Amino acid sequence: MIKKGEWVRIHKIILQPSERAPQIPDETKACPLEMWTKGYLDADANIGDEVTISTVAGRKETGKLTEVNPYYEHDFGKFVPELLQIDRQVREILFGGGE
Repeated sequence: MIKKGEWVRIHKIILQPSERAPQIPDETKACPLEMWTKGYLDADANIGDEVTISTVAGRKETGKLTEVNPYYEHDFGKFVPELLQIDRQVREILFGGGE
């Protein structure tokens, strides 16, 4: 059970593919328009429940509870050794040295 007031993420389908605007690209039109929003849980609930949250901006949103204490999981990819050489070259060109 996730308690009222916990920081959570919800998911909601805003538009089904059949409801999408006709002028958007076919690849986009084939997918639903989805929303993921974070906020404070308004009442105790379990993952998968339809819930209402209060966002930091004060909006009320409803959706399926997907996560508690969400955080960013993205990064900028694997190390690219060539970028070290580019850094040296740029510093040399701009400043006449590597420091």
